[in-house]
Amino acid sequence: MANRRRGEVAAIVDGRPVTLCLTLGALCELEAAFAVDDLARLADRFAQGRLSARDVARIFAAGLSGGGTPTTSEDVFAMHVDGGLLGAVAVVSDLLALTFGGEEGEGAQAFRPTDGDAAASPLSVPGADEPPSPGTR
Repeated sequence: MANRRRGEVAAIVDGRPVTLCLTLGALCELEAAFAVDDLARLADRFAQGRLSARDVARIFAAGLSGGGTPTTSEDVFAMHVDGGLLGAVAVVSDLLALTFGGEEGEGAQAFRPTDGDAAASPLSVPGADEPPSPGTR
């Protein structure tokens, strides 16, 4: 079970519960993957709210590795995350908010676009607040 106080997020991947966590090692991997020099620049990049599908896969993989399941981005490409794309985006958004957002519950808005351009960001996908279609849970 995920411990949110330690920055852990629970997800269902390929029908099994997993824990994701952006440990120091996972953050080092993300700094290298996103070619940034420090955590502040990494947080700034994520706070822009504009992540590609590849970015989501990288963060998801780093979170799985930090949670104890060594994973590459390529592994994530073949995984079935509960809730599909929107489920993966929700997990990544929650993971980033817990890691960079301060206290639990704070920070989730830091990873949403603020310029009103919701269509440009996978972190605010239209219809994300709607329940999933039957059979996708």
